[in-house]
Amino acid sequence: MYQTTYHRPASIDEAVSLFAKASDPKYLAGGHTLLPVMKQRLAAPSDVIDLAGIRELIGVEASGDTLTIRAATTYYDIMTNADVKKAIPALVHLTSLLGDPAVRYRGTIGGSIANNDPAADYPAAVLALGATVKTNKRSIAADDFFKGLFTTALEDGEIITEIAFPIPERAGYAKMRHPASRFALTGVFVARTKAGDVRVAATGASQNGVMRVRAIEAALKADWSPSALDAIGIADADMIADIHGSAAYRANLVKVMAQRAIRQAG
Repeated sequence: MYQTTYHRPASIDEAVSLFAKASDPKYLAGGHTLLPVMKQRLAAPSDVIDLAGIRELIGVEASGDTLTIRAATTYYDIMTNADVKKAIPALVHLTSLLGDPAVRYRGTIGGSIANNDPAADYPAAVLALGATVKTNKRSIAADDFFKGLFTTALEDGEIITEIAFPIPERAGYAKMRHPASRFALTGVFVARTKAGDVRVAATGASQNGVMRVRAIEAALKADWSPSALDAIGIADADMIADIHGSAAYRANLVKVMAQRAIRQAG
């Protein structure tokens, strides 16, 4: 690793101030992406600003029809939180599939969506649930937040503070896991709102990152059942093709995982 200066601010304002003063700073959340690339010398920030100790970025709150999860809340705390279990149990199920215990104790929801890895799980939940990503500067709708592989609407130095999830009537998540990394070869989150609208998002499938699956949304709005997708065909033109599976394989997985997610949702 290259030499860097480590900071552990106590507030968002302090973190922003440290970022502004540094020549090439990076924010650190769980560290599962930044630290490995630093070890490989693919990144050499002048300053690493750790957000994990900022208390205002940690916690969960359920109020009315909204579940709010602050950005530095760990996977483990989400998975074991009573409000999350009651409001959106599909988020608990999704979190239980993430990595291993070491990853779940350290990883944060804010870090996951800020990095926007094409095989990450939380972007699918944020997009399918129509969540609002709140930062120290503004609020960003999920449909406007994810911009492509490892790319989001975040501006330089902007910090995610919390994610506000509308509580759905039903929701479910299923994924085909890579046996070693446990990343999603393909994962699908389905959600039906209390008003009857349906949103479906897939991760690990498209070359463009997390995506809405409109054909499945339309079919499920008409008939919320796995069999409603039997005749659906998912185009493979923009799907990932690699040593783990062809584009056609991943296109088929989108449908199969959506059917499993519906069963999981009930």
